This record gives sequence, C-alpha cells and structure tokens, in this order.
Amino acid sequence: MRRVPWPLVLACGALLLVASCAWGQAGEADEGRAPGAPTGVTAQAGSATSVHVMWNAVPDSPGIGTYEVYSGTTKVEDVPGSEHMVDVTRLRPSTVYAFTVRARDTEGRLGPPSRAVRARTPADVTADRSAPTGPSHPAGRVLGAREVQLSWGASRDDRGVVSYDVYQGGAKIHGVGGKQTATVVTGLRPGTGYVFTVRARDAADNLSPASAPIRLTTPGNDDGRDTAPTGFTATTHRAGGAYYLDLSWDPPRTDGVITEYQIRLDGTAATSLVWGGTPPRGRATYGFYVGRTSGDEHRVRLRARLPDGTWGGWSPERTVTMGG
Repeated sequence: MRRVPWPLVLACGALLLVASCAWGQAGEADEGRAPGAPTGVTAQAGSATSVHVMWNAVPDSPGIGTYEVYSGTTKVEDVPGSEHMVDVTRLRPSTVYAFTVRARDTEGRLGPPSRAVRARTPADVTADRSAPTGPSHPAGRVLGAREVQLSWGASRDDRGVVSYDVYQGGAKIHGVGGKQTATVVTGLRPGTGYVFTVRARDAADNLSPASAPIRLTTPGNDDGRDTAPTGFTATTHRAGGAYYLDLSWDPPRTDGVITEYQIRLDGTAATSLVWGGTPPRGRATYGFYVGRTSGDEHRVRLRARLPDGTWGGWSPERTVTMGG
C-alpha cells in the first residue's frame, strides 16, 4: 500500500500491508540498467527503540530482488523485493536517524539511494506500564473500489502516544505516527467487506485496547482468481509406513509479503501454514502427514492471507491417491 503525505492522508499496507503501486516493465533490468531510486519514503518512530520505514515499489518491481535500508551510511536491513516496509529496531532513544532506501535487482545491480528521511525516537520510558486509552469515535468512508479513508479520535497516555496500529480483521496492516488520526488504505479488493480497528502504542510499546470496529465494503466485484496461488501441485510420498502430501505453489502476486496460508483437505480445514521467519521467495513447498492406508484418495487446495488482511481465492483443487 502506498503512503500519501498528510493532509492528503496516508496510504499504506502490513506485514504487514497490498499496495496500489503499479507493476512496471521488466525490460529495464534486461537492458542492463540499474533500478531507479525508491520514492515516497517515510519514517515514523514506533517506540523509543524502533522506527517504521515505508516506501513505494520502484517502477520495475518484478525485477527487484531486495531493498536495502540504510541509517546514514550503514545498511541496517535487507528487505525482500515484494515487501515495501520494515521496522528498524535496536535503535537508541532520543536520537535522530536519517534513512534511505536502495533497490537491488535480481541481477545484483544496485540503484541510487532515495531521498533521506528523518525520524526521532522518543525518550526511553521502560518503567512505563500504563497503556494508552483506545482510540475514540472511529469512522470510515469508501473512496473507491480499492481504497477507503479511516479516522479516529486521539488516544490519551500519561507519556504520550507514539504511533497507531491499523488492523484489518486480526492482521496488522499499517502503522502511522502518534500525531496522526486519519489514514487512507489503498490496494484493497473490489466488492469485499473489511473490518478495521485501530490501537495506540506508546514509547514503551504498551498497546491500547482496540477501537470500535469500522465496517466498510468496497464497491464492484472480485471473483478471487487474481489472488489465488498459481501452479499448485500435490504429490505423495511414503516414509516410516505413513503417507504424506507434498504441496508446491507460486504465491499470488501482491505488493506485500504473504506469511500465512490455509489448507483444506477433503472439503474441510486441515491446517494453517504460518512462516515463522522470512517467507521463501518464489515457489513455496509444504508437506504434512495424511494417514497410513494405501489407496486412500484425498482432495486438497489452499489459499493465502493477503497483505490487506483478507483471504485470497482458492487454488485449483488437486486429487491425490496414497501410493498411487
């Protein structure tokens, strides 16, 4: 999701977050040119020891392997090319930091740095155990098939609110500064119902209760086909007298990282796959136990939780016979 400077309001996406930044042409990297400098870079303190850095995808997004985030001249983070935000941690309280971002393509070419953006971490208040109050009077309105505007009343805290976390369902999809009480969320899906909540965070990382939910539905239609995993295959192998299903797929293309999948076996929920670390780039694989009887037939498919917090479309269903 793309961030827009206030007062035009912010645009964003999360772990966790889907952007409306357009995919560019792959030809530039093929011609031997390094990627361009990322634009729309912002930095906002999330606590006394962390800063949330965001940027827009460069125009040649499909050819970008990683984004490199720098504090001054020191590289502090490597971020997968599909992701356009990161929390830089282990910082010093009451310190001003200057961040830049550079794109490196899949051929190893490093582009120029973005413009520098600055953020100041607040004072250390580790003894503070008092959470802010929940944001009040949350409201929202639909701006189009792929974007909505959210607003809320400021939370109160004895030391001051540093940031607000925006959730869609149970997934955090963005963070904005503590002086900001509105945001525009873009890159959403047409014809989809959303439930947003907002929580305040102070410098000691105390998190407020959630605001009341904001329920919005974007206009239009979305059959889910563009959000389903592709190239889905299912095979079986036998080990230790038991049979296992081996799944392989390509994640749906989204402007953000996908960390969770839901797997259905024979029409019912079988398991959830949540990557504990950095999700694999490109094709993903996963295997699990299904039984010990040869000749049993199983149907399997899966779907991804998208960076906007909603579930994408289901992959095609595959039928596999144990020992077949």
